[in-house]
Amino acid sequence: MTVVVSRAGAAVLAVLVLVLTTAGVTPLLPTTLLPTASANPAAAQTDPDEPRFLELSIDEVTPQTVTITSESVVTVRGTVANIGDRDVEDVWVRLQRAPVVSDSAALRTSLSLDQAGFDTVGEFEEVADRLGQGERADFELELPLRSDLVPSLDIDTPGVYPLLVNVNGVPEYGGAARLDDARFLLPVLAVPASDEVTEETETGNGGSRGTTRSSDDGRLDREEKAFPAVPPDVSRPAAVTMLWPLADRPRLAAGVAGSGTEPVRLVDDDLAASLTEGGRLDGLLRAVEDTARTEPRVLEGLCLAVDPDLLVTVANMTRDYLVVEDPNEPTGDARPGSGTDAAVAWLERLRALAATTCTLAVPFAQVDLTALGDLADSSLTDSALESPAVIVDSILGVTSTPGVMWPDSGVLTEKTGSMLAADGPVTALVSDNAVEGGRALLAGTSSTPSTAPGGNGFRISGVSGLTAALFDSSASAALAGMGTDPQTPSFVPSSARYDLSRDSSTARLQDALGALAWPAMVPTVSEVTGAALPAAGRSVLFAPPQNWSASPDDAASVLSMLSTLVRSGLTTPRPLAALVDAAANTANDPTASMLVYPEQAITDGASAAVVSEAEEQIGRLDAIQTALVEDPQAQLTPPQFTAPLREDLLRAMSLAGRRGADADGAYATGEHRASEVREAVDDIYDAVTVISTGGVYTLTSEQSPLLLTARNDLPVGITVRLQVDAPDTVDITDIGPTQLPPRGSRTLTVPAQISDSRNLRLEFALTTDSGLPLGSSTTVTVRSNAYGQILAVVTGCAGALLLFLAGRRLLHRFRGEPDPADEGYEK
Repeated sequence: MTVVVSRAGAAVLAVLVLVLTTAGVTPLLPTTLLPTASANPAAAQTDPDEPRFLELSIDEVTPQTVTITSESVVTVRGTVANIGDRDVEDVWVRLQRAPVVSDSAALRTSLSLDQAGFDTVGEFEEVADRLGQGERADFELELPLRSDLVPSLDIDTPGVYPLLVNVNGVPEYGGAARLDDARFLLPVLAVPASDEVTEETETGNGGSRGTTRSSDDGRLDREEKAFPAVPPDVSRPAAVTMLWPLADRPRLAAGVAGSGTEPVRLVDDDLAASLTEGGRLDGLLRAVEDTARTEPRVLEGLCLAVDPDLLVTVANMTRDYLVVEDPNEPTGDARPGSGTDAAVAWLERLRALAATTCTLAVPFAQVDLTALGDLADSSLTDSALESPAVIVDSILGVTSTPGVMWPDSGVLTEKTGSMLAADGPVTALVSDNAVEGGRALLAGTSSTPSTAPGGNGFRISGVSGLTAALFDSSASAALAGMGTDPQTPSFVPSSARYDLSRDSSTARLQDALGALAWPAMVPTVSEVTGAALPAAGRSVLFAPPQNWSASPDDAASVLSMLSTLVRSGLTTPRPLAALVDAAANTANDPTASMLVYPEQAITDGASAAVVSEAEEQIGRLDAIQTALVEDPQAQLTPPQFTAPLREDLLRAMSLAGRRGADADGAYATGEHRASEVREAVDDIYDAVTVISTGGVYTLTSEQSPLLLTARNDLPVGITVRLQVDAPDTVDITDIGPTQLPPRGSRTLTVPAQISDSRNLRLEFALTTDSGLPLGSSTTVTVRSNAYGQILAVVTGCAGALLLFLAGRRLLHRFRGEPDPADEGYEK
């Protein structure tokens, strides 16, 4: 019976043996701990909380893929290292096999089987009598695929087989125990013929045993026969589509607004090494170029999935660029970058390849689409979803595949799906467990199968205009485990999760090759229901992670496997456009599938702090951009000025690195990038301000104007308004909107009417046309030489007195009476 348990659950027995032996008690060890061919190995010591003594690593598997022309013997080479605090004696290893993978989920869960599940075993072979602390020893194991005389892998039909290498040893002060193991998948596309033959002879216990001969030793006779070859079943080829991602984690320094003249700044120069011959991105591109020469049919079903953020960065690297000395100081000291030549060469190669190959623009910088949907900001959504196709098409000179969206997380919420389909129908490429019953839908065992040709296309329930094509989640998880930075996608269930760092890169590559081969060897009848499985042409989509750490050799091996599958007739290439069109045609199907959003995707998503910061800053950017002056003659336009900061907010919400070994570092990087954007936006607002030409203004009259200076330190023009905070006795005339030139200033003549002779304090500030404050305010003191209200009263009284006296004189004259005021002046 096969039992599925965690790898960590196998340490108890080994530790118990050590404890009892150290205490002077001789444990009764079962015979399973003895290095014999019939033994069932003890449990592996893999619990991280328990002491570890040995570490086993797989270095080479030959052949990587068994074909009809392969050798009939599987050879596994590896290394055993003593990583413990004591010597280990009697170090032995052996090779074991579990039953053939029978469903897609087992491509991952079989790799966490208890060792008892690997019940086909070979002989133990000695690695070292004694392995001291820090010492290493190489080993080589060989087992034939088939044999009736010697232990073998007992593989007589094509399929994908889980293998395990088990190491036993005796640590000092302890007893014999299984101290480590390593697991991997072996894809067997066909079983090669073997020179070994079987001659049945009776044994004393009523059974039989075989003797083995070779056709080369001249001892074969007519009663003996060779193991015949078992060719692959090519009657039901799968239609395969492969997404080939070209992406990287964000490299541009954060918080630097657009400039028409200054070179871009990168946080490091690692991208230069990746673009150079032998680098990761060079290898991903070279693998496709080589396949185009050796097996061009594979490219019919392959599509380059390009991150526009990577293209923007590489395009800027083709010119002079800078690398900052301290990523925490994006505007600080910097040195010239070294990757210009590599960037030019890589970009030219990509243009040439994209001209003849399907190209897909993915969302900008692997942004978390769920966070983007929660923000619901149209400008940020356009930058993430609409701009990528424009960027990719303009830089590469191609027309990318329209109407399709591949979220980096591989899963969607209904809200996110509504965002994607807001401007028209769209097909999402998501994991098979991102929709309810997705695995059964792809396997053809669902009661409501897809109506799309190939069985891979579904209408999504609750989201108008959204359809989906599903990729194999197990294959995607295996592909994600490849390379220098293995990761576990968010959609992988807990039952299929384990510590990838314990597996060597060779073992993880084998897992990926096995996952690629499995859809081509699906049984003709379901073992669960007994029903016939899909006929020829069933559609299979493979999707590695967008930021894929596959090495150049890994990438070449993946495409070599796809080439082998095509040449052998097990698969046929299917263009992405055909897959998407078929899925899109299910938009009016009567049945629909519900989206499923795993809790792990929430854990792996952008942090709440970053999303909150993005929400605040994108509003401020939108507001300031409406105030900037659009000048067709200017070298820098307002959208070009603010675009890098918008893109920085998307980079802050990037999922790159969040599912790998340094997820905490990725979160910290995102939060740092968001804070840099906040500081940059603060600087933009502070760059536009008003200053006074003097501290105190003395006005010669009550209607004298005030003179101020408005200064703009931004590289683009801006329209501002002057706001005044003044006492009621001061009447300031609104001078209306004022345009300030880029990196320039303008004198503001402000009409003022003051009816107060006291010293008055007036506060002036600039705002956008919508009222958002800019820069800092300035306070001036105004002193008027006019008498104001006192002068008016005195003047009024004097005028009234003058009128009274003039009227009095006229009255006396009219009466003919002398005016008393003239007394003493008459002659």
